[in-house]
Amino acid sequence: MVLRSDNMNLSTLRDSFCGAVCAGAVTITVISAQAQNLFVSDLGSSNIYEFTPDGVRSTFASGLLQPAGLAFNSTGDLFVSELGSGNIYKFTPDGARSTFASGLSSPDGLAFNRGGELFEADSGSGNIYKFTPSGAQTTFASGFADPVALAFSGSGDLFVADAVNATIYRLTADGGESTFATGLQGPFGLAFNSAGDLFVSDYNSGNIYKFTPDGVSNTFVSGLVGPPYALAFDSGGNLFDSQFFGGQIYEFTPGGDKSTFTSGLAYPMALAFQPVSTLQAVATGGKFQLTVAMPSPYHSTVIQTSTNLADWVNIYTNTPPFTFTNSMSTTSSCCYYRAVLGP
Repeated sequence: MVLRSDNMNLSTLRDSFCGAVCAGAVTITVISAQAQNLFVSDLGSSNIYEFTPDGVRSTFASGLLQPAGLAFNSTGDLFVSELGSGNIYKFTPDGARSTFASGLSSPDGLAFNRGGELFEADSGSGNIYKFTPSGAQTTFASGFADPVALAFSGSGDLFVADAVNATIYRLTADGGESTFATGLQGPFGLAFNSAGDLFVSDYNSGNIYKFTPDGVSNTFVSGLVGPPYALAFDSGGNLFDSQFFGGQIYEFTPGGDKSTFTSGLAYPMALAFQPVSTLQAVATGGKFQLTVAMPSPYHSTVIQTSTNLADWVNIYTNTPPFTFTNSMSTTSSCCYYRAVLGP
């Protein structure tokens, strides 16, 4: 979104959100949030579906062999693990497919770290593999019984759900391993909210649990008979859950109120939201202040400026949440700002 303070018209600038102010005694507040589409891997149909925020479905990719894990990188490419072939595919935003990795043993959960490296839960081998952006593969951790889901915390630790051991493990960046939670009945989905709480879908109990950062648990919702499988948060803090046998996607408010987002799927597995930025821009008397937050903490955001809406210059990079302030002369020409995803 671009804001022109001369006539207060709003116009769209591709997929980025911008706040623009001309110098002077002006106070402007802009809050912009790009709608996030939800992507779902549907095991029974062999498709990847894309849903708009109001639930309109389209087919993003088809003809896959048991699609399982989903993860977006910072540039909007979607990575898909394929249980049936042992491959990981990369899809550009327009749906062009290429093979990113092959020869894996039942690849399942996927997750990116802040550095843009892809981690894969290899349920057949019991290993966690790490891939550089160019596809170079190394073994990050091993010895799990059935690793199925991965999620990075805001501090950069990797959490692993082991369905057979009914345990959640925490792995530091150097591979140090500790047990975060035990006594579950088939953890299959992991997702962090913006406060750093870990949500776990427990397949056999029909519950979704919430764990504080220090490991204290409580039941967020119970009695799901689908049963609950994958989890993902949207930018508004709502939790989405795929019901594997029921074929539904449920949406839960932060307070736990449930609604059906969509139904009629054939064994929905992984969920992933497009990575987008939310920005708030405030200008007062020649001072420009930009506060940026994101639905996930794993990518940096670059603040850019332009005088003509065509040539953009990087002026600041940080990992959200953060606030950027830029002084402006009262005689300067109009200046535009935008926040875009970085690496």
